[in-house]
Amino acid sequence: MGPYLVEPKDKVDQWGQRSLDIFRGLAEDPATGVRLTSGIEASRTAEAPPEWATTLPGFRPCGPAELPAKFSAGYRFTVPLIDMPTYLGYLLHRFDAAGGTVERRRLASLSDAGPANVIVNCTGIGAKDLLPDPDLRPIRGQHVVVTNPGLTEFFSEDTGLSSDLLCFYPHGDTVVLGGTAIDGEDGLASDDTAAASILARCAEVEPRLAAARVLEHRVGARPTRATVRVEADWQEDGSVVVHNYGHGGAGVTLSWGCAEATRALLPRSEIRPRITYSTRPGVPGGDIKQQNSEKQPSVAAGSKAQQDAAREAAGELWQEHDVVFSRPRADYEESKGTTQGSRDR
Repeated sequence: MGPYLVEPKDKVDQWGQRSLDIFRGLAEDPATGVRLTSGIEASRTAEAPPEWATTLPGFRPCGPAELPAKFSAGYRFTVPLIDMPTYLGYLLHRFDAAGGTVERRRLASLSDAGPANVIVNCTGIGAKDLLPDPDLRPIRGQHVVVTNPGLTEFFSEDTGLSSDLLCFYPHGDTVVLGGTAIDGEDGLASDDTAAASILARCAEVEPRLAAARVLEHRVGARPTRATVRVEADWQEDGSVVVHNYGHGGAGVTLSWGCAEATRALLPRSEIRPRITYSTRPGVPGGDIKQQNSEKQPSVAAGSKAQQDAAREAAGELWQEHDVVFSRPRADYEESKGTTQGSRDR
């Protein structure tokens, strides 16, 4: 359950550690959907634990009695577990409170976003056609959400590069079961055969899941490339596009670290901080405090997280290449001549 389908390792480790630090702070507030949870990652072969796991709180090898049948090795640790619908709603609330607006649009190219000094491109798999980026490929994933029969700990199997994954993550009244990793496929329709296999694999490890009621099927495309792309692309007119995509199966794991790396690439003379976030002194995340009301240049972003959050709130699936377009509110009002932006909630 660590960084998955993502490179380069040195930067991934740095980004992941930074994100982990921030998620630990967010876990102090239940409204974020983040909480610290213990569980097991196991293997059917005697594999050594990954390097990232050995640094986690509570890390220890499992005894034989703790492992399900057919598993020969495993280890326990504690990590932030994130209920994505709740967490994404929390992020949208922060975005709104910071003065942001959300506009749903279909873009054929980044230039369709309109004039801007800075564009932050977080379009995920959409970047394949939007830029285009021929190095980007989808890896289709499917999860099944069921009622929780009483689970409080997560379980994940180290399946290597198999397309059939085995994991389950409890979130209060529900459990998210996984999963699949089908290279080159981007269809978003639920596969009944894959769903049945996911349920069977998880129930073999945790029999209580066999009688759980299916609530939802979740399907997505992991935006995968040889390396994560976090870089600045200066344009002839003096504007800059800062790219932040290609996170494979580790989008959440790397999110805060990559966001900070992206922010560091923005031109300091153009972008001035307006807000700070803290749950308590020194911990990022939580309540928003206005720090500076100076006008910022317009920033266009089409992050996968914003798309998913808006989709969850709207209760509908969006087309693959729909993007969310956002700007600071002052620039939005100036360019549109209105104080009312559109929002899919």
